[in-house]
Amino acid sequence: MKHLFHVAVLIGLMAALTGCSEKLDPQPATYSQLLTGSTSKTWRLSSVQVLSKGQQPTNISASRFGCEGDDLYVFYADAEKSFEVTEGASSCEAGDPDLVVENTWSLVNANATLIFVVPLLTSSPLPFVVKSLTQTNLTVELYFEDEDDTSYQFLFTSQGG
Repeated sequence: MKHLFHVAVLIGLMAALTGCSEKLDPQPATYSQLLTGSTSKTWRLSSVQVLSKGQQPTNISASRFGCEGDDLYVFYADAEKSFEVTEGASSCEAGDPDLVVENTWSLVNANATLIFVVPLLTSSPLPFVVKSLTQTNLTVELYFEDEDDTSYQFLFTSQGG
């Protein structure tokens, strides 16, 4: 009986100690949250790196792409996963609308594939492999099936949002 009393007291003490403290449960940001922020997040292309098998990487600054190099890529945290590309500081044609592309984005976390439009390449969404995604930097890589296994890494920097 004494043993049963000690067990009951021990359980009561443990319950009291755990019941009085607030449990910290940190929630790491998901890829989607890092990409879109709470409502939307704007990114700007910083550079493109060309990676060819057996060769040194070639870095190309976004400024070398002219008026398209400073475009702004906006990922929205809405249910539709809206996506826009808007003109940056330099417009390609006088009188052109600010909105360059309006589409959607998708993210497949299992293989870290981000599907979105890069107007420098095409007006259709392409599958990019997410190499790195932080609050301030996004690096995605696009692979082409060709004989020299060339791939292209696009580095974007957050403009806030």
